[in-house]
Amino acid sequence: MEIKVYAENGRVPVTVMHVDGNIDSSTYQAFQSRAEELIEGGARYMLVDLTHTKFISSAGFRTLNVLFNKLRSLNPEANLSEEDIKKGISKGTYKSPHLKLLNLSDDVRGTFEMSGFDMFIETFKDMQTAIASF
Repeated sequence: MEIKVYAENGRVPVTVMHVDGNIDSSTYQAFQSRAEELIEGGARYMLVDLTHTKFISSAGFRTLNVLFNKLRSLNPEANLSEEDIKKGISKGTYKSPHLKLLNLSDDVRGTFEMSGFDMFIETFKDMQTAIASF
């Protein structure tokens, strides 16, 4: 797996992680470590480009959840309490303003939706639309 990182500017600076390869039990730690380095370096809005990722295992999805929670804790939302966010997630009305995904393969999308991640993480098929959504 190879990860390329670059910045895009929308209304806020967005850190784009382009992942080339699968995120599975042998690669999730490298993916998580790189994302955490970026967060520690100041990244607060992340778009994960999965154009060249055909498979994400449960370990990879756990890592997405870790990143979701880490970014959410660093970016408290002024109008929403923790309880409001949890209610919004369960109702499907809350979407992360800090973590979004781009170009999921059909297989990844199926697992993503079946596991409920689509209830709180937005996905996009177009880079400019994704950047503009932050």
